[in-house]
Amino acid sequence: MDFQLVKEAYQHLYGVVNKTPIITSRTLNQLTGREVFLKCENFQRGGSFKIRGAYNTIRQLSEEERQHGVIAFSSGNHAQGVAIAARLIQVKAVICMPQDAPVVKKQAVQHYGAEVLFYDRQTEDRTLFTEKIAEERNLTLIPPYDHPSVIAGAGTVAYEILAEQPELDCMMTPVGGGGLISGTSITAHGFNPKIMIYGVEPEQADDTRQSLQLGKRVMIAPPSTIADGLRLQSPGELTFPIVQQHVTDILTVSEAEILQAVKFALLRLKLVIEPSGAVPLAAILFNKLPKKYKRVGLVISGGNIDPPVLTSVMEQK
Repeated sequence: MDFQLVKEAYQHLYGVVNKTPIITSRTLNQLTGREVFLKCENFQRGGSFKIRGAYNTIRQLSEEERQHGVIAFSSGNHAQGVAIAARLIQVKAVICMPQDAPVVKKQAVQHYGAEVLFYDRQTEDRTLFTEKIAEERNLTLIPPYDHPSVIAGAGTVAYEILAEQPELDCMMTPVGGGGLISGTSITAHGFNPKIMIYGVEPEQADDTRQSLQLGKRVMIAPPSTIADGLRLQSPGELTFPIVQQHVTDILTVSEAEILQAVKFALLRLKLVIEPSGAVPLAAILFNKLPKKYKRVGLVISGGNIDPPVLTSVMEQK
């Protein structure tokens, strides 16, 4: 993986994906004592950054692979990204989703024209479940994070931030499987090797933090965090070495802090964001980031919040 792949992805994605806004907030800056630049991928097609990696990967398939179609596993955002990208490229898509995925994400994937198959995340391995169907139907698997083209596509988020704000001290992203932070770190260090990269995970889903501490990929029990897009048990095989090489540290936030960040975004920033996308905002609101960083780029990865979760956030005191 290198910066050149990100630059190539950016050229192919130009005009296909939304160039999402970068916003600032005087209130947020005053509360944190920093200048914070929020990259709002909640305004992206499909409601998250995931279409970037999905489109960048599917566009490179052979004609034979396109005729057979693609398959993906996802709790929702990658599913929507693949479904939209496949529709744009006119390729059939099959999406494997956990039964407990947010209803709003299930409905969106079906709306985009993909076939949806469900598995039980507590008893079934999603990779094995998906690979079995892929083999039976001769479908090409589009991974959610562990693929060079997916990582390069995700890196275009940071490319857009740094093209406008090249003087950042630090960048922050959520961490699930590691595709976004891998692409972000490769891109940031392509612009400026001195930019520090921080990932943020829920306390209940800190597989990457534990892996970094031990120097190897660890497997945790299925996490129950409200940040459904970050319910990973282990970092990616391809992404973890990139994280080891480029990422400064992994911060963690509590469930209450995540919910407070979602509420702050809604009431003070006027942004609807999902819990998974709110974890870096929670980290900066609750002083998890070292004080020395004054110009911070922060990726809001998505806005596909389940309506019952949004209701519970508003009812929280």
